[in-house]
Amino acid sequence: MATNIGMMDAAYFVGRSEILAWINSTLQLSLSKVEEACSGAVHCQLMDAAHPGMVPMHKVNFDAKTEYDMIQNYKVLQDVFNKLKITKHIEVSKLVKGRPLDNLEFMQWMKRYCDSVSGGGHHNYNPAERRETCKGGNNVSKKSAPTQSTRGSTAAPKTHTSRRGDQPSSHSTAPPPKTAKASSTPNVTVYDQQITELKLTMDSLEKERDFYFAKLRDIEILCQSPNISNLPIIAAIQRILYAAEEDASIVEEAQAMLLNQEKEGVSLTPISEGLEDEYNMKSDSQKRKSIINLEVDLAASNTLSPRQRVSDASDVHCSGSPLMTY
Repeated sequence: MATNIGMMDAAYFVGRSEILAWINSTLQLSLSKVEEACSGAVHCQLMDAAHPGMVPMHKVNFDAKTEYDMIQNYKVLQDVFNKLKITKHIEVSKLVKGRPLDNLEFMQWMKRYCDSVSGGGHHNYNPAERRETCKGGNNVSKKSAPTQSTRGSTAAPKTHTSRRGDQPSSHSTAPPPKTAKASSTPNVTVYDQQITELKLTMDSLEKERDFYFAKLRDIEILCQSPNISNLPIIAAIQRILYAAEEDASIVEEAQAMLLNQEKEGVSLTPISEGLEDEYNMKSDSQKRKSIINLEVDLAASNTLSPRQRVSDASDVHCSGSPLMTY
């Protein structure tokens, strides 16, 4: 049983039409778009089909139109997840917006989970009967029922016209307008599919845009750091970042800035420059200390009398100090 599924799992490559066919066949619904399930009621009933009796269907609201009512359905779903110890995170704030991409991804996960639990079959489950206790469940069942009845009723006009086949040809010219209306419905579904695909493409492009914008913002903040803001390479990067127009010459100008700095002998790497400065500072401080020590020793030797100098030297010699080389 898979609760956490990676983004590269095969479940996230299932098409929208296959997801809709699975929902409609499992729950006896007539959804035409995945985002129509954004209220959370469909998700609750799918979990009820996978785990019969686990979901309190009397708390599910199929008539949820506002975000508040939708959130109540997702609370029921989250309670079921907690009981089953499912660690999948439900992004309620995105799902209730009805965005196609977010709802498709979550429904892909739902299909993967339900298939892993029940093996893809719910033979003894009666979705219409389970919806009777839900708010608005009967209305959903009534709306899905005409889709099945219309399929059987299409044969009636054909038998009716066949009985009138012996009438004069003046009445036989009436059916063409009906065929024209029937042929227009497939075009509408094709347009709906194209609109949905465009919405999915737009959502993915927006996510990609936000991702790269965040990266550029991080680079900008790093370039504004006071430790490296004065380096030539930072100036070249900012020249590219703050370019107002798309022009290939901007990159060439940035490269020219770096080449000019290299010719002038300016270090482009902050690490080597910092190490060199630190080494120079240490050497300067050591030189100052040695000079100060020499000056102190000379001053002390000048202030001592000859007898004190001899006594000090004898004390050091008697103590066996390594400083004495004679």
